[in-house]
Amino acid sequence: MVGCPMRVIVHIIAFVCCLTNAVPASNAQTPVSIELVLAVDTSLSVNNEEFNLQMRGIAGAFLSPEIIDLIGVHRGVAVSLIQWGGWTSERYTIPWRVLRSRASILAFADEVERTKRENVGYFTAIGTAMSAAIKSLLENRYVGRLMKIDVSGDGVRNAGPPTTSARAFSERLGITVNGLAVSTDNPNLDDYFRREVIVGPGAFVISAKDYSDFGRAMQKKLKRELAVPVSWRNELLRKSSPGLRPAALRRFPRPVLRSAGPPY
Repeated sequence: MVGCPMRVIVHIIAFVCCLTNAVPASNAQTPVSIELVLAVDTSLSVNNEEFNLQMRGIAGAFLSPEIIDLIGVHRGVAVSLIQWGGWTSERYTIPWRVLRSRASILAFADEVERTKRENVGYFTAIGTAMSAAIKSLLENRYVGRLMKIDVSGDGVRNAGPPTTSARAFSERLGITVNGLAVSTDNPNLDDYFRREVIVGPGAFVISAKDYSDFGRAMQKKLKRELAVPVSWRNELLRKSSPGLRPAALRRFPRPVLRSAGPPY
């Protein structure tokens, strides 16, 4: 690493050590179409009402008919939620849930809305949040055709390691990191997310003007992330969950894929 600053090398070594300690939770792996980590900002800049707006916004987005419709045509969408600030904690993290039926989606939305806030520090350690999300993807018992991380937040990194290492590992592992920038105090936060956070095939940023706009932005984000690839449509039509409408197979454009072929 000629010319690479020593502090960057230290961060990379620490990150590698973190990932090499990640051991799959089970030898049995369940195939799904998508693995998705929701990484939610609960740092000092987010007050309790704004935290509740985030939880209600996420729950409401999953309960929208078009998102229920989209999930139903996939062969399972595995979802987890982590809270992040200066660090992350597993205490109130929603563990991995597989969404297939309408009932499983309703149960997940209810769990999100009832989630309690965890003390994860005052600062904004986006690199730490991304590393925790990657570790969660590597340790779970699911194998997804696509792996995605949603990072939502209202500020720039002011603590923890830079996002450089996490972005590089995400790209190497084929993980797409998308961003939801809440621009309450920084109207140009979406530009920061584009430069320092998102990475991977088809990565994008959605902006929310404030936390009252979070639910709308989350629904728009999920709609794009769960869009059904054209190359999957015939396969998914045969395997879509009973009772859920296949209209999503016609409505949404094809995203950039990690590789070709039908979902596992």
